[in-house]
Amino acid sequence: MQLIDGKAISAQMKEEIAAEVAQIKAAGGKTPHLAAVLVGHDGGSETYVASKVRTCEEVGFKSSLIRFEDNVSEEDLLACVDKLNNDADVDGFIVQLPLPKHISEQKVIEAIDYRKDVDGFHPINVGRMSIGLPCFLSATPAGILELLKRYEIPTQGKHSVVLGRSNIVGKPVANLMMQKGYPGDATVTVCHSRTPNIKEVCQSADIIIAALGVPEFLKGDMVKEGVVVIDVGTTRVPSTETKSGFRLKGDVAFDEVAHKASYITPVPGGVGPMTIISLMRNTLLAGKKEIYG
Repeated sequence: MQLIDGKAISAQMKEEIAAEVAQIKAAGGKTPHLAAVLVGHDGGSETYVASKVRTCEEVGFKSSLIRFEDNVSEEDLLACVDKLNNDADVDGFIVQLPLPKHISEQKVIEAIDYRKDVDGFHPINVGRMSIGLPCFLSATPAGILELLKRYEIPTQGKHSVVLGRSNIVGKPVANLMMQKGYPGDATVTVCHSRTPNIKEVCQSADIIIAALGVPEFLKGDMVKEGVVVIDVGTTRVPSTETKSGFRLKGDVAFDEVAHKASYITPVPGGVGPMTIISLMRNTLLAGKKEIYG
């Protein structure tokens, strides 16, 4: 069993992006600028956005953080989105999800200029991805593909099972795994809460990408020897062993599955670091106008 080290790969990518940004600046080019809009004080969102801001500094980006209380009106939030769309200095921006219930997340996503949609959630980016056109890929699926590529894990003709059908991970990663090229060319099965025979499907999988959000869902008796396991789950569960009072649990029962796997990602330290660095790469592409000109 080999552990897939997302921390190490993301650190490598961070160095690559920082070197490219330094070259851009040395040549008199524009510093890439990422803006983040944060509504309310959700603990997970606060941590994630703070990490994005810190990573921007480390790679040499300019970053902006725009905060709203959770009682902000949908109209005011959409006005902020419109302002960022029209700010020539901002290359890419994100509106951190989830949003309060009185705000339509889909309306906000669709209001973002797809050319600045570095989260890759806008229907234009999703549509272009689905037919293999250049676009901003959703950060977590992009990070998963980068891990497979950098560890040179074969995907062609492999049976890849995706657990979960969310718009953010499940659907896009399933689409990317079946596209022509590497990493891709896999035969993909998507399982979800209404799939009756998940155990049998998983037992036939060469690659399992678990993104259900159910702690330790994938058990040892659900996988075959030599399987590749990518655990996307990050559920906070109470813990008396940590200062924060919680710990992160993945969707995979790691101790049961790891000894049967050829490759496996840990939680934390696997897919998580790749999500933020993939967002940075999208921002660099946006700054260079490489995808949409």
